[in-house]
Amino acid sequence: MASDSTSDSPHTAPYTAPHPAPAAAEPSAAAPPDADAAAAPAPRRRSRFAVWRGNRPFMGGLLLTLAGVEIMLTMKVLESSLQVILKAGALGIAGYLLPGVMTLCGVLILFNPAQRIFYSIIGLLATLGSWVTSNLGGFVVGLILGLLGSTLAFGWMPDQEPRRKLLRRRGRAATPAG
Repeated sequence: MASDSTSDSPHTAPYTAPHPAPAAAEPSAAAPPDADAAAAPAPRRRSRFAVWRGNRPFMGGLLLTLAGVEIMLTMKVLESSLQVILKAGALGIAGYLLPGVMTLCGVLILFNPAQRIFYSIIGLLATLGSWVTSNLGGFVVGLILGLLGSTLAFGWMPDQEPRRKLLRRRGRAATPAG
């Protein structure tokens, strides 16, 4: 039985953050519609990546993913060259498992932002566990990146107004009307 991949069921539909509809300017009655279109500057287009990035906790997921990769690389490089790895569990499997979980949580935060709270908590716990199992969390660099990424993903709000617009509005309100 073939399944229809275009169904809009809540379990298969991609996550999209709600955005307010832009206010449409009404053309003036005196001027023809073509004159307004020619006189008005074209709106700035955002790239598809910028729109995609704006609809999810991008920096949180990216930092958590980078933390997992960094810890994994320090484990692999140091195991082969310096032999200073802290072995824990069955042949140090926890030292590789926790950075893998961190990387997976970071990628899942990027591609499934509706479950960001669960993934950020799991990523935070894996990051804290890497302190013991993975050379002090990748010599503290991966630990800090993982903590920052998890907290940024946890605190992200899908319906929050973009910062640039918010800062511009506050700047206008603070200036005297002179």
